Amino acid sequence: MAERYHRDFTSFWDFYVSQHMKPGTRNLHWIGSTLGLVCLFMLFWMTAIFPLNLLWIPAGFILGYGFAWVSHFFIEKNKPATFLYPAWSFAGDWKMWWLMTTGRMDAHVARVKDKMDDGWVVGADRFAPVDGTAA
Repeated sequence: MAERYHRDFTSFWDFYVSQHMKPGTRNLHWIGSTLGLVCLFMLFWMTAIFPLNLLWIPAGFILGYGFAWVSHFFIEKNKPATFLYPAWSFAGDWKMWWLMTTGRMDAHVARVKDKMDDGWVVGADRFAPVDGTAA
C-alpha cells in the first residue's frame, strides 16, 4: 500500500474537495448520505415498534457508499478516497453533506478550483503545489 500523504484532516480536506469537483458527484454523495441517515433513523424508530432490525445498518452503508462510488466511477471518473483514507473520507463525506445542506459547499469548491488554476496538481492521493510540498 502506498504511504499516506496527508497527516491531518485539514490537509486532506482540499484533496477531498478536489475529488468532488463535479456537481453530480457531490449531489449523489448528498443523496447517499441522506439515505444513510434515513436508515439510521429507521433503525431506532423501528425498534420502538418491532425488535431491533439490524438490516438497516448494512442498508445505510450500501446506499451511502453505493451512490458515492457510482458518482466517482461514472461522473468524476476517479477512485474514491475511501480506499486510501477511510476515516478521513467518512468525515469528509459528512462535512460535505453539512456544507451542501447549509449552502456553503460551493465556496470550498471555488477555493480549490482557484488553487488548481494556480498550478496545484491533483494526484491519486494528494492535492499539492507543482513542487510537491504540502499546503
